Amino acid sequence: MTTSGGTFGFFTVLLAILWLPKHSADPVHLRAPRIINAEYGGSVAVSCQYDPQYRGYTKYWCRGPVYELCKIVVKTPKKRHSDRCSIVDDREAGFFNVTMSSIRRSDGDMYWCVVARPGRNIFTGVKLVVSNKVMAPTCTTPKNDSEQNNVWWWKPLRWIIFSIMVFSLISTHIAVWRIKRAHSICHNSVPQQNSSIHG
Repeated sequence: MTTSGGTFGFFTVLLAILWLPKHSADPVHLRAPRIINAEYGGSVAVSCQYDPQYRGYTKYWCRGPVYELCKIVVKTPKKRHSDRCSIVDDREAGFFNVTMSSIRRSDGDMYWCVVARPGRNIFTGVKLVVSNKVMAPTCTTPKNDSEQNNVWWWKPLRWIIFSIMVFSLISTHIAVWRIKRAHSICHNSVPQQNSSIHG
């Protein structure tokens, strides 16, 4: 057991010695957002910024949960396009841009900005999160002048109509009340006249 454990530890150290000089995460010399949110059907752009000393090196964008096993999607030095992905290296500004279009739900994964160098690559991870919201265009129809004019005169007109209706209703009630009152006065005066005649 001791011999097998020692052998396993030896190979682990040896693998680390051989692998680490070639691949190393270096957030100081290569910077990118850790998480990018995208809508289904839309597009997303990722900017990977690097130090000026890496201008002449090849850059690429790869996909996979683990960098060591990731698959290259697009690669410089020239502006290259894949099916739905492109990469542009702006050496003067010191960053390369990756654009992904027509985002699918299956595009949600771990991606890596990578600067390839002889002996030691540097990389940093970017998590792409795709929302279930479907991106759809919105369209609004502006109102023309006639519609705006109609809206303008209708607002005061409806208040005038409402006021007339209320006034008519009140006037009708008053008129009915006066008629009833007049009838009641007439009925009360008739018995008085009859009583005076008989007396």
